[in-house]
Order: sequence, then C-alpha cells, then structure tokens
Amino acid sequence: MNTPVLDRPTRYGAVAMTLHWLIALAIITNIVVILTVPEDRSPTAIAMMQFHMALGLTVLVLSILRLVWRWMNPLPPPPQGLNHWIRISGAAMHHLLYFLMVAIPLAGWLMVSANHFSPSWFGLFHWPAFPGFAGLDKAAGHQWHETFESIHVVLGWAMVVLVPCHIAAGLYHHLVRKDNVLIRMLPGTRLREGV
Repeated sequence: MNTPVLDRPTRYGAVAMTLHWLIALAIITNIVVILTVPEDRSPTAIAMMQFHMALGLTVLVLSILRLVWRWMNPLPPPPQGLNHWIRISGAAMHHLLYFLMVAIPLAGWLMVSANHFSPSWFGLFHWPAFPGFAGLDKAAGHQWHETFESIHVVLGWAMVVLVPCHIAAGLYHHLVRKDNVLIRMLPGTRLREGV
C-alpha cells in the first residue's frame, strides 16, 4: 500500500511519518546514550557525549522541519466520539512534545556554545557556535553554560517522562479504543472501518 507524500484528512502522509519516526528513534537513542554514558573522561565517555550532541542537533533540525511541515499540512482530525478531556490532554501532550523537541537540543547547543565549543556532527563537520557567544569571557561563558545545562537537564527529564506517556497513549488508542490514531502514523497500514 503506497503512502501519499502529503497528509490527508484521514491519516498522515509519507513526509510526516518519516519525520515522526526518525525523530522518535533519535530521541529514544539519545535518552539511552545519556543515561548510560560513563561518568568519567574516558575515550568511551567522550565519544558517547559527542554522539549525543550530534544526534541532539539532528533532532533540532528534524523537529523544525516537522513543525514547518505540520504548519503547511492540516492534521487529521481526532476520532469521532473522543472524550473532551482526552482531546485536551492529547493536544497538550503534542504541544509539549514539540516544545521539548526544539528546546532541549537548543539548550544543549547554547550550553556548549557558551564555552566556545563547536561540536562535531558525526565527524563530518563542526557545528557552529550559537551566534552572540563569541565575545563572552570565560567567567560569563561558564555562568551561561551552567544556566543552559540546568535547563537542558530539567527539560531532558521531562522528555524521559513524556515519551513513555506518548507511547502508552498510542497503545491505548490502538488496543483499548481500537481507533485509527496510531494506525494513521504507521506506514503501509490500512485504516479500520467505522472508527
């Protein structure tokens, strides 16, 4: 079954699906990496942190593309008969996810930029420092680094909590309500009739 490129009234298109699953895979991978990185300065720890930064910057770019695509394409409507509070909580979860998908890597980029550090993007090139940090002295840079690190960590833990909630919500729609909320984001699937 071919998946159309553009979103339709009943389901997401190929672009939205691809961006969704790439971002989801990158976020889950980055959570696993940061929770398992050794707390030392070993070559393994440094390599894992470099990978974490490169993948985080990838999430930032893909998330901005996803937001632009969502702005250009209408969302499929929620299923009929959906409880008002489920609609509100679902919309709130999606807005919070979008916020975190941009804010977490942005805070990480600002954090390393404050120390005049340009992370390597998977060894292909060095990601430029965020504009405006070039003139910071060491003391000011350290202070900004600490501020953005705190933001990055707090928002990161919020994502650690929200990702399982998002997965559980999708499974609730699929297994309990038996509607098309999850199916419409899965490529090559056929929508259930009458829901």
